[in-house]
Amino acid sequence: LIYCYRKPKTKRAKRFLEKREPKLKENTKNAMLIKGGNANLTVTEVLKDIYAVKKPFAVLYKKKNITRPFEDQTSLEFFSKKSDCSLFLFGSHNKKRPNNLILGRMFDYQVLDMIELGVEKFVSLKDVKNSKCPEGTKPMLIFAGDVFDVNEEYRRLKSLLIDFFRGPSVPSVRLAGLEYVLHFTAVDGKIYMRSYKVLLKKSGCKIPRIELEEMGPSLDLVMRRTHLASDDLYKLSLKQPKALKHKKKKNISHDVFGTTYGRIHMQKQDLGKLQTRKMKGLKKRPAEKSAEDGGVSPKKSKSA
Repeated sequence: LIYCYRKPKTKRAKRFLEKREPKLKENTKNAMLIKGGNANLTVTEVLKDIYAVKKPFAVLYKKKNITRPFEDQTSLEFFSKKSDCSLFLFGSHNKKRPNNLILGRMFDYQVLDMIELGVEKFVSLKDVKNSKCPEGTKPMLIFAGDVFDVNEEYRRLKSLLIDFFRGPSVPSVRLAGLEYVLHFTAVDGKIYMRSYKVLLKKSGCKIPRIELEEMGPSLDLVMRRTHLASDDLYKLSLKQPKALKHKKKKNISHDVFGTTYGRIHMQKQDLGKLQTRKMKGLKKRPAEKSAEDGGVSPKKSKSA
């Protein structure tokens, strides 16, 4: 591909291009939610609810887009570059694949991998009459099922779901901020997605008693088609710049408790030649000096 670089003419265009330049620490990934040309009411409600969970790091396309991601990916790549989104969720419906969702991600504005999921049961946010979490709450992700670690397709689906729902990176976590849980269970060829609100109750001690209250949305999914990136391309997408790699420091070790130990290499020192503070009380007497020299100084004879 040949890219034609045009120098920005305004400060606004310059800021726009600087925002899209490669960075050492990338921004929080945005997701675009696209409705297919034949999406029904169920698929539309699913997209709306996931958009409500993902906000403000999501863009919802309300108009229908007639495209088939597994056959032609040019429109998805165009939308990705236009909205600066590296994640996407495409919803469609037809007789062969009813209530269809395609979850995927981009690398360098090209489709890296995508997985097609079928919605068998759906409970909307508005159907569950409970209090909701505020917008932009970072969820806790829980995955249950051995198949997420054994099967390659399910392992890649787990990676996709973590990328999609993990939200912004935070330096520290407070207890009161842990109020939203997304639980994914894989069993008998199905994936169950459940969302809960965490309630902190009084327990009579410092650690509160935790209760989970179902909040919605709730989805029963089944895996259909997959389009996975090759091992070389997937490895290239995980490559980190050299500036972020941890440099190993010599002669430094850590124990199991996290204590840091450093080893210092020094030459042998002669403490006798060590310069100390000059004081009258620290001066050596003549007898001490002669003892160090190895002999006794002769006494002066008294003159008659």
